[in-house]
Amino acid sequence: MTIRTLLVTLLLTCSSYVFGQKKLDGTLKLWYNTPAANWNEALPIGNGRLGAMVFGDPAKEQLQLNEETVWSGGPNSNITSESGAAIPKLRKLIFEGKFEEAQAIADVDMFPKKNSGMIYQPVGNLFLKFQGHEKAVNYYRDLNIEKAVATVTYDLDGVSYKREIFSSFSDQVLIVRLTASKPGKISFTVGMDSPQKGALSTQNGKLIYSGITSDHEGEKGQIKFESQVIAIADGGKASLENNSWVIKSANAATLYISIATNFKNYQDLSVNANAKAASFLDQAVRKNYASALAAHIQSYQKYFNRVKFNIGVTDAVNRPTDQRIAAFANGNDPHLTALYFQFGRYLLISSSQPGNQPPTLQGIWNDKMLPSWDSKYTININTEMNYWPAEVTNLSELHDPLFKMLKDLSVTGRETAKVMYGAKGWVTHHNTDLWRITGPVDRPYAGLWPMGGNWLSQHLWDHYMFTGDQRFLKEYYPILKGACEFYLDVLQEEPIHKWLVVTPSNSPENTYVPGKRVSIAAGATMDNQLLFDLFTKTEKAAEILNLDADFRKKLKITIGRLVPMQIGKYSQLQEWMHDSDRTDDKHRHVSHLYGLYPGNQISPNRTPELFDAARTSLTYRGDPATGWSMGWKVNFWARFLDGNHAYKLITDQLKLVGGRVDGVSTTGGGTYPNLFDAHPPFQIDGNFGCTAGIAEMLLQSHDGAIHILPALPDNWPSGEITGLVARGGYVVDIKWKDKEITQLKVTSKLGGNCRLRIYTDMKFNTDKLKEVKGTNSNPFYEVPEVKTPIISPLAKLNPVGIKPSKDYDLNTVAGKTYIFNLN
Repeated sequence: MTIRTLLVTLLLTCSSYVFGQKKLDGTLKLWYNTPAANWNEALPIGNGRLGAMVFGDPAKEQLQLNEETVWSGGPNSNITSESGAAIPKLRKLIFEGKFEEAQAIADVDMFPKKNSGMIYQPVGNLFLKFQGHEKAVNYYRDLNIEKAVATVTYDLDGVSYKREIFSSFSDQVLIVRLTASKPGKISFTVGMDSPQKGALSTQNGKLIYSGITSDHEGEKGQIKFESQVIAIADGGKASLENNSWVIKSANAATLYISIATNFKNYQDLSVNANAKAASFLDQAVRKNYASALAAHIQSYQKYFNRVKFNIGVTDAVNRPTDQRIAAFANGNDPHLTALYFQFGRYLLISSSQPGNQPPTLQGIWNDKMLPSWDSKYTININTEMNYWPAEVTNLSELHDPLFKMLKDLSVTGRETAKVMYGAKGWVTHHNTDLWRITGPVDRPYAGLWPMGGNWLSQHLWDHYMFTGDQRFLKEYYPILKGACEFYLDVLQEEPIHKWLVVTPSNSPENTYVPGKRVSIAAGATMDNQLLFDLFTKTEKAAEILNLDADFRKKLKITIGRLVPMQIGKYSQLQEWMHDSDRTDDKHRHVSHLYGLYPGNQISPNRTPELFDAARTSLTYRGDPATGWSMGWKVNFWARFLDGNHAYKLITDQLKLVGGRVDGVSTTGGGTYPNLFDAHPPFQIDGNFGCTAGIAEMLLQSHDGAIHILPALPDNWPSGEITGLVARGGYVVDIKWKDKEITQLKVTSKLGGNCRLRIYTDMKFNTDKLKEVKGTNSNPFYEVPEVKTPIISPLAKLNPVGIKPSKDYDLNTVAGKTYIFNLN
């Protein structure tokens, strides 16, 4: 019997003891009665900059370490003078309908001549080795996402041991605290390793690993990083021996881990990594542990505590989290949904702090030197999805890293616009990285999509809609304008309807020629929707700021020449300008429904035909998919006002992957034992997408009003959500029982007219409200005037079939809260 098998057997034997010690409550914890067997069972901690995965083995603790700027390569551009040479030829072939020929040329001539982006890479591992602790009993580990602290406890030879681990928001170091129930029982060694090039040494009373990142695709690795560790023993002794910390017979011990790099910005690597890491570390060790922990929790909770979500607690909370995931679809565990929702918020707080880098495909957590898709920024949905929860779940400040990256891209993207397209303004394609590359990445099949910067730019207007911050709008207006300038230059007139289209382009990562890998296109529906939104939002921003009257007129004229959304032969919303959809297409990207979510061009009230066509498209596409795609579909079905179908997608998302159910290994899209989203492999966007989708089921504010409980499923008959944010700067708290609103609180940050939308079958006190009909004049609720769709004569539309609702107006004063109770 191996040590691992013996340990697991002992732990399982003692699981009943753990259950007996736990109390039925609503504490937001991921907890387990065995150590992590692999990375997808380890627990993530982070402070926006520093991340670690905690494995929790009693005998050999592992902290897999990341720092947000540890990337391969160095400052570079992936554009060459020949990058766009084939574009005129491709446009001609596409307009002639020679799509396969165009794709064949693009696959050769448009393949990136330089790199396809650099890699987000790990720092390495910190190991804590405890001799004889393989025989631990009464094992328990958790991640408390209300405090952002991971804990491991177990018993051995009559002694109770405890570890607390967190990535300090206040002190910018990782801290590990080890205690025991009896004095003198803390003895262990601390070592480090790394897959990077580097060396381990001891200097100035510290254990130090100094490394440099790897070369990749012709770019030399230039990020120098340093990890520094100090161990402090309470009683006993802590000493540096043979490139390790050795702690003997201590009453308690505290480890401080500081990591820094030479990165200053995407053009400048002039920071002294040693001095920066030492600065964080030297300041952190001056605090006692209790003060450091309290400061960390306070810094974290100023974000996390803004939103509370309760839809009930059952005895399922007394089971380990992986078992809860495995049983979710057929069980009664509403608390797991609330935990998963708040886990998404935890991950955003932990991976996206103001002034830092945006989270990658894996947030700030990655253990591989060559992870899938390089763990960079995929901006044909995934990076955008990372920020879907930011505004609505009251984490608006955490949008800042994305905005700062947009500023960088608007600079580097000017070279791409000029060299590749001969255009003004700026552009980026479907991927970028720490070095803010903007040229096509990977094969043209996916990479020849010049809409990435456009989609990212939508977040600027969305932030304004939630905050009303005109200073922010003025600061970022040049980015919106520059994006528009690019498309005004590159739009082409297609030969049949004389519409203006983007070409060459694609509908992200999908194909339309049966049996052929052909994606190249003109006027794909998502492109047209993105252009409509970008031009419309920029025109509104210019009007609010009283800028660029002539430019606004040009945008309005151009909007009128864009391709309208069309309904095809299967009553579906067409994905392409030509009616090329298939009913058996189950592709994970559902790009042509951008206009439904996160856009607001498709509405049951304003565009019922398009609404039905979009729903038909999603029905054909089906529910099963990769993890992040199912997260997107939760949002779609919430926008379709179908709470039960949205909830069904949540159950699909919360399918255990990488564990065992009834002795059978689970695979496919879903959720890993540590609640990470499984594409597979892990992609953090699925977590963020599903968190946004749950919020969208409870509150919507995109369609001319604040819709209260718009997609409440039967599984949540009673509950409470507090702290969600609606466009216009309204913080909304909702209590409901038996599907009736029992209390509604609306706090106005900005003042002005607040329009509330309530289903007519819900009992609600309307004494303070004025029932209204028609268009809302509040600028935060303006909705786009979508052009009449072109409907195929073969289309047979289904009834929209949504519940009737009423709109009520409330005149609000900034800073005041309005409370409505059940009649």
